[in-house]
Amino acid sequence: MSLQTKFMVYVVILLIVLVVLILYIIEHRERIAIFEEQRSKGVLIAKNIAQLNLQAFLQWDEEGIGKNIEEQIDQKLIYVVFYGRFNNPFVASRFIKDYEEIYQYSRLGEDVDEESYLFETKKLVDRNSGEVMRILEIEVPIFVPRSQRRWGSIKIGLSMKDMLAENRKTRLMMVLIGCGGLMIGILGATLLAKRITDPIKKLVDGTVKISKGDFSQKIDIDSQDEIGNLARSFNEMSRQLQLAKKRMEAASRKLIQAEKLASIGRVSASIAHEIRNPLTSVKLNIQKLLEGNRLDKIERDHLDISQEGIGQIENFIKEMLNFTRVSELNLNRFSIEQIMDESEKMMTDSLELKKAVLEKNYQEGLPQLRVDGDRLRQVFLNVLRNACEAIDESGKINISISLLEERPGKSIRIEIFDDGCGIPEKDCENIFEPFYTTKSSGIGLGLANARKIVEQHKGSIRIKKKEGRGANFEIIIPCEEEI
Repeated sequence: MSLQTKFMVYVVILLIVLVVLILYIIEHRERIAIFEEQRSKGVLIAKNIAQLNLQAFLQWDEEGIGKNIEEQIDQKLIYVVFYGRFNNPFVASRFIKDYEEIYQYSRLGEDVDEESYLFETKKLVDRNSGEVMRILEIEVPIFVPRSQRRWGSIKIGLSMKDMLAENRKTRLMMVLIGCGGLMIGILGATLLAKRITDPIKKLVDGTVKISKGDFSQKIDIDSQDEIGNLARSFNEMSRQLQLAKKRMEAASRKLIQAEKLASIGRVSASIAHEIRNPLTSVKLNIQKLLEGNRLDKIERDHLDISQEGIGQIENFIKEMLNFTRVSELNLNRFSIEQIMDESEKMMTDSLELKKAVLEKNYQEGLPQLRVDGDRLRQVFLNVLRNACEAIDESGKINISISLLEERPGKSIRIEIFDDGCGIPEKDCENIFEPFYTTKSSGIGLGLANARKIVEQHKGSIRIKKKEGRGANFEIIIPCEEEI
């Protein structure tokens, strides 16, 4: 049974108990009030009949009293009995004479006053019709003015049919009111249960999704009660779990990268050792041959080409060893604009050869950074070299440096974008991987080394999406964080 169903069942049971109890109390009080009204009315009727027939009663005019009371008998007034001073029946209506157990006996005592009366409810069966009649019997004393003695009494029987009908009408009204109140209560309970359980269902659904690893869940509940506080705590927990997941993924990537670099380092050291020794011998032998005078021009040209190839192999081995070697950063205070300008000067010849247009947009008042200037220069050189190789003749390269304050703490953002051939989207995720390259020549360590240096500075490097042609590299270096 769901929480909403349980809540509804409990509330409905409580409502039924409360409604029945309230209706019972109200109906009981209403029934008593109707009975009291009927009794008071009966006392007044009895006294009024006694007063109207007082003179005839004092004169023992049995015929006159009998005629008067027969005229007053109707559907409400069933019977009238006059008793003498000693409780002996004097005059009675014709109907009651057949019921001697009522007609013959008066229960009114001697020591009574004018305000005294007796009442009793009775059931009579009409001997003519067989109908069961509910009777309210009332007996009051008869006093003569200026006399302290009771001269007799009068007993009347009032039909309770109207009173019972009124009671039934009241009971029916109470039942209808109770059913209406119960329906309204059930509707209110349903809305209340839905209002309470819907946020809980959202929390449960969010918890289930989080248990399956989806930490992006957010519960949209704006209430200021305990449910709202729970939802806000849930959202904060989800946010913290998502951040923790991202940190774990980043740490996992770094760990995999470190393991990969360690493996590459071991393989590279072994390869370098196995290649360098025979390569050195080959290089020395070629130099000795070139120093002699026995070779013609064609042979010397071939040996020069071999020597250039050996130099390329040595440079490859050197670059590979530099990439895999873990070295400490030489940190000092530098202006990022200065490092970029120095990198740009080292690319002057290549840019002039391409007739490239270089645009610079530096924000003023940038703080100095505590970085390794030489290493960071390598990063800028790698990116600028790739941009220069990607653009066509008279292409454009733009360098933008600005202060970034959106991250925790201030950072410097360097953007280098060009209008060259760009990088295919399928290659963007792998472009920083070691030995991954889209060029026909190259070993694919330039950008991998750049990412390694940037991450050593606690920064990040990525390729941003760019409209139109070209590629856009974004490098972020923190300002205040100690590296």
